[in-house]
Amino acid sequence: MSTQGTVLVIGSSGQLGAELVAGLRQIYGRENVIASDIKDMDKEQIKEFAPYETLNVLNAKRLYEIVRKYDVKQIYLLAALLSATAEKSPMFAWDLNMNGLFNVLDLAKEKHIDKVYWPSSIAVFGPTTPRINTPQFTIMEPNTVYGISKQTGERWCEYYFNKYAVDVRSLRYPGLIGWKTAPGGGTTDYAVHIYHEAIKNNSYECFLSENTTLPMMFMDDAIKATLDLMHSNPEKIKVRSSYNLAGMSFSPKEIASEIKNYFPEFQITYNPDSRQAIADSWPQSIDDSVARKEWGWKPSFDLKKMSEEMIVNLKNEIVK
Repeated sequence: MSTQGTVLVIGSSGQLGAELVAGLRQIYGRENVIASDIKDMDKEQIKEFAPYETLNVLNAKRLYEIVRKYDVKQIYLLAALLSATAEKSPMFAWDLNMNGLFNVLDLAKEKHIDKVYWPSSIAVFGPTTPRINTPQFTIMEPNTVYGISKQTGERWCEYYFNKYAVDVRSLRYPGLIGWKTAPGGGTTDYAVHIYHEAIKNNSYECFLSENTTLPMMFMDDAIKATLDLMHSNPEKIKVRSSYNLAGMSFSPKEIASEIKNYFPEFQITYNPDSRQAIADSWPQSIDDSVARKEWGWKPSFDLKKMSEEMIVNLKNEIVK
C-alpha cells in the first residue's frame, strides 16, 4: 500500500464518487479505498462495492468509528445537495453541505486523518462576477443555496489550513459530464441527459435556452485533476480555498450540433425552467491559469472528443 494511507470516499454512489472510487482503487488497491454513502445496500451490492460502509456524514460518531476501523488517512468528501435540488430544500442543503464539512475538517484538526479533499463549484460565483474567463480571485456573490454553501465552505477550508495546518485541497468543478452513472440534480445535467435522449429517442427537450453557455468538463478530466491535485507536493498548493478548473465551454445549441454529426435527424427543443436563472448567474468560461502554473493542470477533452466517448460508451450501455 502507498504511504498515503487508507482512503475513505463519502458520497461514493454519486456521479463523481463512483468514478473517483475506481480511480483511487487503481492507485491504492481495492481493499485500501473505502466506499461510503447514506444508502443501505443489499448483500450483492455490498459485494460489488466492497469495502463499503453505510454512512450519513452528519453522524460524527459513526464517521469517527469508520475512520478508526480502517485507519483512514485521507477523506474525499463528496456528499452534498447540488444546485437545483438545494433550492427545493435550503435548510437541509445548508446542514448537509456545511456540517458534513465541519465533521471531516475537525477529524483532520484533531490529527485523526492527514488529508482532506472537498469539492467546490463554479456556483460560488454570482451575477456580479466577470462571466468571461472568470479569474481565480474575483467578486463572489452567489445567489443560490448551493453556491452560498460552497463559498462558505471555501472560506472554512482556508481557515482550517491557516489556523490548524489542516491539509485540505479543493477544486471548483464546472459542469461534469460522464456516461457511467446518472447525474444528481445539477443545473448542468442537461449535458448528460442530452446524449441519453439522442441515442434512445433522437430528440431532447432542454431546460435551458439554446445559447446558455456554461463551463463543462468530461469526467475523465475531473478525476485526473482531482488525483493530480491530491498527489501534488503540499508546497505547490498555494490556494487553500479552491482552485478554478476549466475544460471547455459550450451552449445547448452547440452540443446539439455536435450530436447531429452522429444522429443527423436529432431534434432539440427548448423549455427553460427554474434552472435557467441559476445558469444565468454563473460564468461562461473559467480562467484556470493558477492551477496550470502551480500544479501542472491540463485538460485532455474538448467537445468533439467528449461527444465521441459519450456516444460510443452509452450506446454499449443502452444496448445491454
